[in-house]
Amino acid sequence: MFGPFERAVAGRYLRARKGERFVSVIAIFSLVGIALGVATLIIVMSVMNGFKADLMGRILGLNGDLSLFGVTRTIGDYDDLAATVRQVPGVVNATPLIEGQALLNSGSYNAGGMVRGMSMQGLRDLHEVSDSLVAGSLDKFVGNDAIIIGVTLAERAGLSVGSKITLISPNGAATPFGTMPRIRAYHVVGIFDAGMNDYNVGYVFLPLAAAQIYFEMPGQVTQIQVMTQDPTNVRPVRQAIEQAVVGDPRVRVLDWTQSNNAFFGAVQVEQNVLFLILTLIVLVAAFNVISSLIMMVKDKTGDIAVLRTIGATRGAIMRIFLMCGASVGVTGTAIGTAIGIVFCLNIERIRQFLQSLTGTNLFNPEIYYLERLPAKLVWPQVFEVIGMALVLSLLATLYPSWRAARTDPVEALRHE
Repeated sequence: MFGPFERAVAGRYLRARKGERFVSVIAIFSLVGIALGVATLIIVMSVMNGFKADLMGRILGLNGDLSLFGVTRTIGDYDDLAATVRQVPGVVNATPLIEGQALLNSGSYNAGGMVRGMSMQGLRDLHEVSDSLVAGSLDKFVGNDAIIIGVTLAERAGLSVGSKITLISPNGAATPFGTMPRIRAYHVVGIFDAGMNDYNVGYVFLPLAAAQIYFEMPGQVTQIQVMTQDPTNVRPVRQAIEQAVVGDPRVRVLDWTQSNNAFFGAVQVEQNVLFLILTLIVLVAAFNVISSLIMMVKDKTGDIAVLRTIGATRGAIMRIFLMCGASVGVTGTAIGTAIGIVFCLNIERIRQFLQSLTGTNLFNPEIYYLERLPAKLVWPQVFEVIGMALVLSLLATLYPSWRAARTDPVEALRHE
């Protein structure tokens, strides 16, 4: 499509000569604009993808892909029901547990929290906790006074392995003087770091037998938490479980798409809106390509007339200026892609460097839920950004190139 003649003339026009530097400066600004737009799009989309994937992994990792809840708040004969669920294809494990709220007290520290009662094997299967213990051991997660807490709670309350923490529940025994709160002290046998601040500060774990005693639910649980092989395709598994327990009126099944769908839907909408907004950066840079090419066509009117006179066709003239504009777009897109990918691969190091340089916390886990800045490069999305930038850049060259090809050599030489 582009012969040696067109490439040679286009390359000569792109190299600034004395008296033509202003047009070249505009072309450079256009190139920088496209590069920044592409890099920003790749970085923001990757951070949003990483945030969504990391958040989904942690939320589903602690809450399960789906759960079976008791219609009357509790479930009896839960071992048989859990065994039935484990036989369903696609189910990795099913863990009976008790979940309830309580006030966490240690000295002057008081805060509400979620108490979960699980068996030792159930806690081992909960890898977000069992694989992230920073102190203590799961082997001591036995008895009626053992508890495992999060690292942020331990720091705020000044607790360590062996310390005591008190759980206070308002659902106590009824007396002539009113309802007395249920109070019990437990020894810390482990401290975990789930990587999510809300869980590190607000969740504690008791052995299942201890939780049944504390919440006065002998032989009962509040739910059965189920992990599946593919959380993104959880609906068929939920339907299979519903079929397996269809004759049991005690339970109802709820998967994560039903309980957290609004939250993840909002993240997806935000990602789409950011993509559209940041695309405007590339669009503005494409308009700069149009303006620089129009100025180049005006500046090279005499050259175009001479070229037409010595035999260059309109198609050749159009291809020359298409190459000029396309070179700016392709180069800017390539530079922006490289910057974006390198930035995403080193984003946590860059954050730590800027944090040490400024002395401020640039990613507060109490606000952003996560304790590090995630980034996940989705290559189809990267190629989508590259394709969009190239298409906009090429479209920006069409009108100036068409104007250049329509230049009348007689009129141009007459005015020269």
